[in-house]
Parts: sequence; structure tokens; C-alpha cells
Amino acid sequence: MEHPSNIELYYSTFANSGDNVIELTGDEFHHAIKVMRNRAGGEIHITNGNGIIFICTIAEVFKDYLKAHIKKQIKYENKFSNITFCLPVLKNPDRFKFALEKCTELGITNFILFSSSRSIVKIKNVEKWDKTILSAMKQSLRAYLPVITNIDNVKDLLNFDGEKIIFDQNTNEQFEYSLIKNKKYFFIFGPEGGFSNEELSLFNTVYKLAGNRLRTETAIIKCASIIS
Repeated sequence: MEHPSNIELYYSTFANSGDNVIELTGDEFHHAIKVMRNRAGGEIHITNGNGIIFICTIAEVFKDYLKAHIKKQIKYENKFSNITFCLPVLKNPDRFKFALEKCTELGITNFILFSSSRSIVKIKNVEKWDKTILSAMKQSLRAYLPVITNIDNVKDLLNFDGEKIIFDQNTNEQFEYSLIKNKKYFFIFGPEGGFSNEELSLFNTVYKLAGNRLRTETAIIKCASIIS
């Protein structure tokens, strides 16, 4: 079910335990009341990031939180729960942020961040990427909050069960979207400096996404667009 594009979606860590009351606090409360001017009796849409959007009525507004009563809840399927995008942190943080935003908007819900031997920057300040995907989830009216996992290097991906698909411009095999349902896949994208030969040798399945050379963030978004 699709929602009207003009609604605002808010996030709460609400656990759906049978209680029909949701509290909205912090920045979400501030945006709902101070910015969007919602009032008691009005309708509000809230997600807990676990696949449900709750259509609620604002019951009470307090100084720093509000209570909303659930009228209806809509459950969504996570179509990409078996797919993980494995990303190097890019030198330009704005380009990396853009890639995370677009992937989230297109429905990707699992990310692994890694460093490789040719990575220009190392992983740090992961909290700001959490804010990026939260904002993108709400903006695109998605019901699943993506999960970001950090690992030390690309070799650590071998510890995860599932098929690893690595993208490298120097291979001849073009990527075509034909994946087996319920099978886990890890899509691995190289840093600005590319993968070393040693890193490439760790994986059996190597594809390229286009005939021409793409920036890393472009390749990431292109792949997300193909599978979505």
C-alpha cells in the first residue's frame, strides 16, 4: 500500500507489544509540534523502523513529548532483506552521504562499511550515517530503518554466510539482475583506488556495472536502481 506523497513520517522506537499508544519525543516531537504545527486531535504517521507504519491520532501534547493513539497499522514486506550493500567510506563525505541516501530511498536496508588496502579514508563518525539513513527513510516513506555494520577490512566479509558479488571495472562480465529468492547476497563495491589483486582473489564472482568507468557512489546507486 502506498501513502500520499504529502504526508510527514515520524520515527519512534515503539515496540509493538499490543499497547495502542505511541510516544514521540526528542527531535521527532519538536519537528511534529514546533515545525509542522500538529495539534491534539490531528492525524500523524509514525514508524518504528521494523516494517510497520502506524496511522495515529494525537491524543495529548506535553512540554517535550506527545502521546498518539493507533487507529490503523500497515505492515510492509522487506523485499531486500536478503541483500547487503558492502561499501567503502569515500574520501568525499557528501558523495558517500548521497549514496547512502539514495540506496535507502530505493529500499536497501542492510549496509556493511569496510576499509580496503587502497581506501583513502578510514571508517569514523558512524553515528552521522545513522542520521542520514533515518532522514532518508522518513523522506521516502519507507517502513524499514536500514542497519549499518562496520568491519575492519574487506577480508572480514568472508565470515558472513551468503554469495559475495564484487564489482570491478576491469572484468568482462556484465552484471544482470537475476537473484535467487531467500538466498543471501553481499554486493561489494570498491573504493576510489579500486581493489588490490589480493582482495579481488578472495571472491569468485566479479562483475562490472557499465561499459564506462563509474565513480564509486554512482556504481552503488546504479546497482540499487537495477535491483529495485
